[in-house]
Amino acid sequence: MHSPTRLRMAALLLVLLAPVACSKAGTSTGPLPSTLRIGIPITPTQLNPILTQNQIEASIDGLMFSKLVTITNHGRDIPDLAAVVPTLKNGGISKNGLTITYHLRHGVTWQDGRPFTSKDVKFTWQAIMNPNNNVVSREGYDVVKSVSTPNKYTVVFHMKKIYPPAIDTLFAESDSPMGILPAHLLAKYPNLNNIPFNSAPIGTGPYTFVRWIRGDRIVLAANTHYFLGAPKIKRVTLKIIPDGNTMESEIRAHDINLSYEISATMYHNLESDPAVKLYLAKAPSWTAVMFNTKRPPLNDVAVRRAIAFAINKQRIVNDNTYGTATVAIADQTPFSWAYDPALKPIPYNVAHADALLRGAGWLRGRGGIRMKNGKPLALQLVYGQGNQLALDLVVEVQSMLKKVGIPVQLKSYNYAILYESAQAGGILNGEKFDMALYAWVAGTDPDDSSMWTCSMVPPAGNNVSQYCSKAMDAAQRLALSTFNRSVRKRAYVRIQQLLLRDAPAAFLYDTPIRYALSPQLHNFKPNGISEGWNAQDWYFSNSP
Repeated sequence: MHSPTRLRMAALLLVLLAPVACSKAGTSTGPLPSTLRIGIPITPTQLNPILTQNQIEASIDGLMFSKLVTITNHGRDIPDLAAVVPTLKNGGISKNGLTITYHLRHGVTWQDGRPFTSKDVKFTWQAIMNPNNNVVSREGYDVVKSVSTPNKYTVVFHMKKIYPPAIDTLFAESDSPMGILPAHLLAKYPNLNNIPFNSAPIGTGPYTFVRWIRGDRIVLAANTHYFLGAPKIKRVTLKIIPDGNTMESEIRAHDINLSYEISATMYHNLESDPAVKLYLAKAPSWTAVMFNTKRPPLNDVAVRRAIAFAINKQRIVNDNTYGTATVAIADQTPFSWAYDPALKPIPYNVAHADALLRGAGWLRGRGGIRMKNGKPLALQLVYGQGNQLALDLVVEVQSMLKKVGIPVQLKSYNYAILYESAQAGGILNGEKFDMALYAWVAGTDPDDSSMWTCSMVPPAGNNVSQYCSKAMDAAQRLALSTFNRSVRKRAYVRIQQLLLRDAPAAFLYDTPIRYALSPQLHNFKPNGISEGWNAQDWYFSNSP
């Protein structure tokens, strides 16, 4: 499933910028750190997990708050605050799919000592649905008709309709992961937007809040009463380092032990440092050139496919990600169970691009520019401002399309304007573009209906390409009609085939999440969406 929250996070991935893999690391015999020092590239705005605005805030919240269900680094659902993951087989999901029952762990306490109960889950759902709260996305939660609490250890979600992504969406590792809030502290507020809790939160997670020195650092301490066991590392400092060069220097100097979501350039620079360990995590994230399929000449599938054939995706991967990314097929990545490696991406083939354009009536004219009925095939490509990686990418695409006779004008926008709503004059949501450099991060479930169905054109959803296909809508309905994974996978294979056929976007590459860490830090195993799912198991050691 996709959401505007993750769209903003995807923009961050472009700024920061395969099986899960670790690269070389030297051994260390120095003194073991007493504190885990994590470098983060942006300043958080607040620490309330239902008001999260970007991936870094979500990562910080994940150290202090818990969900009902999380996933391992191998993508397997495991219970968090739930005692067991609901399934059809164990009766947690009713036969008609309209009732989902969670049995909660016993003995869990909030970090102030109060017991965690089913009332906290119900309250948090109500807070998400409260229109007075500035929640970026309610997708999935708005499919819940009501929540009942038969006892303090049981929560029942009554659904408006069958919703197969539910287990991986409701307080889980979705594209907008939200932790559960304490009702006993927050139920008194009419809204949660500007309350003291947002700067000094109390959760049920492995670490407790200590202090926040604005613009500098956030300090956490181990939750000795954490329900999965007290963390082995007793203190965590999240140091705010917005400058990439400074971040790289502090990694090399071991002034920080871990850096989240480093750029491909930094990853490449650090590969030669034997005292730094590098980690790539499969993630549900991709980058593409998105087409406005309602605007001529991009309303012609032949033109869109020609552009996709004209882009050398492997060269883009090599030049801009130093090989850390992989060429994309469509919008499912190797992270997902819906990914089908038997499908192949649209290949780089200039001759075929030329043939498609000629077949669509676009012939080369003066200077080699494509012309039809006396008009040139000239397009604009928009991208995010102040982003060197984005600039490098669009310049390379511009050069490739020039070779097939398509002149491309580049236009940058502030990210806020680029991704703003249609009502507020947003470029993407307001259909004010020909082509756009577009990055996305999804969640555990492969649901992509918000991106590609006719009914999800903004402001209803995230279908900024304006793509509409009866075949796609039918495949999406099938994918969301059952909890049967084999049926759903067949539907998503069909969806990927349609994306390749109709080319509402030229998919460039699948993006892993890159990390740099000290060789002394062990058991760091990010799951592709969050880092802290096993934070209680992280530890320092000089052993390999």
